[in-house]
Amino acid sequence: MIVLASASPRRRELLRPYIPELCVCPADIDERLREGEAVEAYVRRLAYEKNARVRADRSDQDWVIAADTSVAVGTRILGKPENFAHAAQMWDALQGRWHQVWTGVCVAQADQVLQVQVVTEVWLDTMDEQARQRYWHSGEPQDKAGAYAIQGCGGMFVRAIRGSYSNVVGLPLLETAELLQHLGYRLWEASA
Repeated sequence: MIVLASASPRRRELLRPYIPELCVCPADIDERLREGEAVEAYVRRLAYEKNARVRADRSDQDWVIAADTSVAVGTRILGKPENFAHAAQMWDALQGRWHQVWTGVCVAQADQVLQVQVVTEVWLDTMDEQARQRYWHSGEPQDKAGAYAIQGCGGMFVRAIRGSYSNVVGLPLLETAELLQHLGYRLWEASA
């Protein structure tokens, strides 16, 4: 059985076409950033900790997938906005320049644990005040790292990306499939 250690509906939607029998089992861990922790180390650690938490309660026969996604401008990590003013600060930092979306993925079965970090660069266009207000009131940015969702209304502000689109959504599919394959799980065979 494949177990997704995440409550993210976006990750679930990305995996469903390949894993119809996906079991969702969110992991409750402390997601606070450690002092001096770089974004790539942060997403790697959280993915590993989520995986370990769920794996502790599962059969050794299960494959467990865990991921964590963060938006960064240089070394500054942007979490989820607390309110409109906080989202506006994020948009100010992101618009008119390249920023990075990092995802750490950890896939494990029994005592085999594999990890990868994927980075995608995104260019967010300028948002005027009316667009900001309307976007905020849509509800979409309120639970998203960096206060936008490329797969939703926020996609209209994305000028360009360099790298994996599915990574920006929340789970780099190619790299996740490669990790599963290294552990002996074939996505297409399982969904046929």
